Amino acid sequence: MIPTTQEIQYKFIQSAFCSEDRSIHSMEYLLKWVNQKISETKVKVTEVPLNELKDWNFEEDKGMIRHKSGKFFSIEGIHIETNFGVKSNWDQPIINQPEIGFLGIITKEFNGILHFLIQAKIEPGNINIVQLSPTLQATRSNYTRIHHGRSPLYLEYFNGEKESKILIDQFQSEQGARFLKKRNRNIIIEIVPNTPIVEHENFIWVTLRQLNELMRKDNLINMDTRTVISSVFFYLSTESQPKGFLSDTGFNQTKKKGLLCLLENNSPYLSIGQIISWITSLKFNYELSVRSKSLLQLDCWTYDGTTIHHEENKYFQVIGVDVEIDNREVISWNQPMIKPAQEGILGFIIKKIDNTYHFLVQAKVEAGNFDILELAPTVQCLTGNYRTGFNEYSVPFIKEVVEAKHEQIWHRSHQSEEGGRFYHEQNLNMIVEVDDQFPLEVPENYCWMTLDQLNNFMRFNNYLNIGARSLISLISL
Repeated sequence: MIPTTQEIQYKFIQSAFCSEDRSIHSMEYLLKWVNQKISETKVKVTEVPLNELKDWNFEEDKGMIRHKSGKFFSIEGIHIETNFGVKSNWDQPIINQPEIGFLGIITKEFNGILHFLIQAKIEPGNINIVQLSPTLQATRSNYTRIHHGRSPLYLEYFNGEKESKILIDQFQSEQGARFLKKRNRNIIIEIVPNTPIVEHENFIWVTLRQLNELMRKDNLINMDTRTVISSVFFYLSTESQPKGFLSDTGFNQTKKKGLLCLLENNSPYLSIGQIISWITSLKFNYELSVRSKSLLQLDCWTYDGTTIHHEENKYFQVIGVDVEIDNREVISWNQPMIKPAQEGILGFIIKKIDNTYHFLVQAKVEAGNFDILELAPTVQCLTGNYRTGFNEYSVPFIKEVVEAKHEQIWHRSHQSEEGGRFYHEQNLNMIVEVDDQFPLEVPENYCWMTLDQLNNFMRFNNYLNIGARSLISLISL
């Protein structure tokens, strides 16, 4: 039987606001468990020249780097032309990974509370070795075993071999500046309470409230978990919650900053129809042309056999790595990775309009977007290009974010990009409140939206980009 929206909502709300004594594990235990996994794990990642990667070839006729199987992903060159922003054309390398992978989380009720099965996973690009990942995080090449390794654990619950209830099932995009039209299937399923399920080593059950608390720590919850969990916020923000339900869960409703504060008095500045018209108009007016170009012919980029890098050492470089990890389906391999030039920043500005909190949302065109533009945070600057002297243009609203006073900051943490493709990349994530002096009028590609409106758009494919989804997942419950 397919659960109703209200049934799903009730389960998520209970898990989001439950007391500690209804969780299987305490927060103290969870943190000790993670630290133990870090100390136990044997991992070795070594940078090597791209032309020494034994499983990858540079195909001169196509000007790309590709795995010898033709699967997984490739590093290709592209030329971009657009009328968005101040730069009308440029070249860059990009990851082409056309397969749609699984980002899936299994849930099950314990003590009457929905728990999420999370994995302590080691990726070659992780800053702190172990990060908490979805139950299943696998590309099509992984779960079809192109690498000749073991099948990913719990795959049978997502491919229909074992019975489960689907709670959330969406296609969502990856980083539009780094991936070419890449999407993953974000899915949350529930196992029937009395159905046994093996808790394998490196997996642990946590509540939604505990996940949210863990997200306040730097680089602990990986990007894939954050994007899957962001989809839950739709069910936390709808107005059909039973009256007084949150107080029954023990949630402190007098808390000044958090989810309830963002949802109260939901009187939007613009209607959903007006926002859709705004998006449609921008998609009509903005142009984006992307064509393939050999890595050897990219303007301002050099492939010297060792790396692919920008001539001014800006943005990022493509490096090669040899990897040894003792608890993966394959314990050793080699691959190209994206290595950032500097730390970046993702930031939402929020402001009360007619006594209702609104997010300042940016419609952002990026080279790899599936449909020209996506809704992005107010500020999205990867690899430090917001810093004076590192970029040829100014970034709107950057000052309001990076120079915010302590009392304005709702959230501040460093969060990593996905460690399977990005090497030691982290971004400063911030949510900042501004006062009445901040203008309501904003540039044409910016728009004020409530959290409820953002969550409604998140129900559909390719509206909110991964940076916006990640920031939403970090909102304190």
